Amino acid sequence: MPHTHHPIGVFDSGIGGLTVAHAISRLLPNEQIIYFGDTAHLPYGDKSKDLIKRYSLEITDFLLHQKRCKCIVIACNTASAAAYEYLRDTHKGNVPIFNVIDPIIESVVADDSIRHVGIIATKTTILSGVYQEKLSRRKPGLKYSALPTPLLAPMIEEGFYNNNISQTVIHNYLEQPELEDIDALILGCTHYVMIKKEINDFYKGKVKLFDSTDIVATKLKDILEKEHLLSENQVGKNLFYVSDYTESFEQSAKAFYGESLALEQQKISSSK
Repeated sequence: MPHTHHPIGVFDSGIGGLTVAHAISRLLPNEQIIYFGDTAHLPYGDKSKDLIKRYSLEITDFLLHQKRCKCIVIACNTASAAAYEYLRDTHKGNVPIFNVIDPIIESVVADDSIRHVGIIATKTTILSGVYQEKLSRRKPGLKYSALPTPLLAPMIEEGFYNNNISQTVIHNYLEQPELEDIDALILGCTHYVMIKKEINDFYKGKVKLFDSTDIVATKLKDILEKEHLLSENQVGKNLFYVSDYTESFEQSAKAFYGESLALEQQKISSSK
């Protein structure tokens, strides 16, 4: 069984989930985070659901059994859509499993000023219908429009944000008819936090933007408190693993995390 001094496991297909990891570190500075970026298989957005489930199970096994994590945060919308229920059921009664979708849904449906919400995410996340289904079930009167934005995550991974290239791509997506007349927008990919300012500028601050960083960190804190799993003392430095290491990737990771970090390579069985 997990103990308070055990680390929090966080994983993503690449570096987008570092935005969530950093939000958790800010809110819960006593906690040790062990992060895994499956860079050998990114992007997850164009992979099959079964393949993503397999990768997610292998990464979760590494974090739970080799690193003794007390909970798992799936810091990836695509993996949350494809693998959350499977991982939750597999580890039921042992460790809490968190996804980045449900906390956003809760925040959106709680805001009665929202009439029409847009959703941008990877193809796999949009095609899964997870946001659409949860919004319809939780708030039937809410209008929603979903748009796959497959170029955004790879563009951001490569460091193209806050420049002319990113502005052109972002504007091209946000000008699509699906997103006309929205008063809120769900950033359905953890990478999109890096272009939140550009999106906000496009809408001139008139559209409410929902991303998973602080929302997920707050949800995590609440559940760990209820489960008596919060660490009272600082327990160790954060560790960051990737399944395929490059120096340029480490530089990008620092930008996503907001401070210096050192990446270590750790292959999972599918990465051999």
